[in-house]
Amino acid sequence: MKNQVSQRMIDVQAPMIPIVGEWVAQHPGAISLGQGVVHYPPPPAVAANIADAVDKNPRVNQYGLVRGLDDLQAVIREKVTAENGMDLGGGQSIVVTAGANMGFLNAVLAIADVDDEIILLSPYYFNHEMAIDIAGCRPVIVPTDEQYQIDIGAIEAAFTPRTRAVVTISPNNPTGAVYPQESLTAVNQLCGQRGIYHISDEAYEYFVYRGTRHFSSGSLADSHDHTISLYSLSKAYGMAGWRMGYMVVPSQLETAIKKIQDTNLICPPIVSQLAALAALNVGSAWVREQVASFREVRELVLAELGRLGDRCQVPQPDGAFYALVKVKTTLDDMTLVESLIRDFGVAVMPGNTFGVSAGCSLRIAYGALERQSVAEGMGRLVRGLERLL
Repeated sequence: MKNQVSQRMIDVQAPMIPIVGEWVAQHPGAISLGQGVVHYPPPPAVAANIADAVDKNPRVNQYGLVRGLDDLQAVIREKVTAENGMDLGGGQSIVVTAGANMGFLNAVLAIADVDDEIILLSPYYFNHEMAIDIAGCRPVIVPTDEQYQIDIGAIEAAFTPRTRAVVTISPNNPTGAVYPQESLTAVNQLCGQRGIYHISDEAYEYFVYRGTRHFSSGSLADSHDHTISLYSLSKAYGMAGWRMGYMVVPSQLETAIKKIQDTNLICPPIVSQLAALAALNVGSAWVREQVASFREVRELVLAELGRLGDRCQVPQPDGAFYALVKVKTTLDDMTLVESLIRDFGVAVMPGNTFGVSAGCSLRIAYGALERQSVAEGMGRLVRGLERLL
């Protein structure tokens, strides 16, 4: 016998962001339009609150409650009530997590057994597929339409006796699509009728443009027993490294999720929770001020892509800070991405890492850089595609 690696883990896809990051590191001066982070730092109150806490607050050095600090729980409750329209009666619970990724894995482990099925809408966020595989479950991939919008009939056709949840991400990573209230309501009601869960990932809730509005499925009157809502401070408050998120879950799942989180984490890091408390007390008006600058950058990205004419198709991205571009070429997307980094000094992400199997597509992320750098990167990208196509 030999020491071996779990076959389950071998079968999990390797995250593409570190791979593309290595290619970028090998080509100094390359501009990355690859990773999905924002360019702005947290509100100044975060640093001030943490400096004071480290000096004076002994609880930063101690364990805390698995579900999170009481004062942070209270602020989150106020936020989801006022901004997401949720009525948190006795049927829902809040659990603070180390980012929305942990929230998603918590959810899958709490609701599904080995070989159960979770429906993902393609293109999907690759860490969601990875989490489902790690849990020993089966991702069932359901395509969206040509504009990356929900196809309710396709979802319904994918149900089997082993289906445990449908996952939606709105605003969407990787497409930038925003699902309208009617579509999310239809998904949520379908899940309720079938006795399965609707996992609603809302990490990009503030990143919406052109008058588009974000809708939270957990606000629906009859959604409490079957809706799991995931949120993150990573994007909105510029706190990716603090690893802070939270989930609103049906109360019948709270004990299971606490078991999972206690095993993996014991409790969310106290210092990060205090940072989150400071950020949320600053409030979403601050976030919207930061997001306002993304509108102009988004228009720049779309205008640059428009120079390519019919060589690429850009379904309308009304949210997040991504565009998933369909490229007319015989090249596969990995070859195209590598060529763009090597020969033109610009990095984007290949569509196949997000479950796009037909044709060639590229995800452009424009949140991590200031406008001038995005403009330079988009210029390189367009020149490269003009040459390579």
